[in-house]
Amino acid sequence: MISINGLHKKFGELEVLKGIDLQVNKGQVIVVIGPSGSGKTTLLRCLNILEVPTAGSITIDEQTADFSNTVNKRTIDLLRRESAMVFQHYNLFPHMTALQNVMEGPVIVKKMSKTDARAKAEQLLNKVGLGDKLDFYPHQLSGGQQQRVGIARALALEPKVMLFDEPTSALDPELVGEVLQVMKDLANEGITMMVVTHEMRFANDVANEVIFMDQGKIIERSKPSDMFTHPKEERTRQFLNLIQS
Repeated sequence: MISINGLHKKFGELEVLKGIDLQVNKGQVIVVIGPSGSGKTTLLRCLNILEVPTAGSITIDEQTADFSNTVNKRTIDLLRRESAMVFQHYNLFPHMTALQNVMEGPVIVKKMSKTDARAKAEQLLNKVGLGDKLDFYPHQLSGGQQQRVGIARALALEPKVMLFDEPTSALDPELVGEVLQVMKDLANEGITMMVVTHEMRFANDVANEVIFMDQGKIIERSKPSDMFTHPKEERTRQFLNLIQS
């Protein structure tokens, strides 16, 4: 489903990803943890080509791009359509209602008719528990509700892979649960997901595997039960002790 080989990303002289190799099977939920600056978000952004990798290749489903050579726009567009991203700060259009925000992708990207896009958007907003907020603007919604609109908007693109970049870190603590519940429901449906998060309980409950990154490299990868109780690497132990203390 996802195959990443020798992925590097530099910003000027700063190398943020240092040769990432990763395989993810269809239907897996992979949670990526690690300290700030470890490259977690950059990895997700490279998968969605919001950042163009410096070298290496990415395959999602049957679409491949090899960034060791120049990659044309069509290849990037085809690869980008395989995944959809949910951002930390929602990134909703403030002048559009919840319904219009979710309709935008199907109409613009997938060339769906407005009638079909509206029906799809209504169905997805119902799915995330916002069927009674279709005509609300972002400023009329709580942070948790805005993030659920963000999830519906990503799902509207019918991606093969959902990418979540710290989707609860900007939320008040009492709103975190409603967003995590929607993500758990998606995981139970068998949607392939990669999630960058500090929510260790979510990782323990939902992830098939947890990846620990540090300084642009994957340090350790294992099942949650192993990662959180018997980490193999000293650096992983230090990080987990720090956040669990």
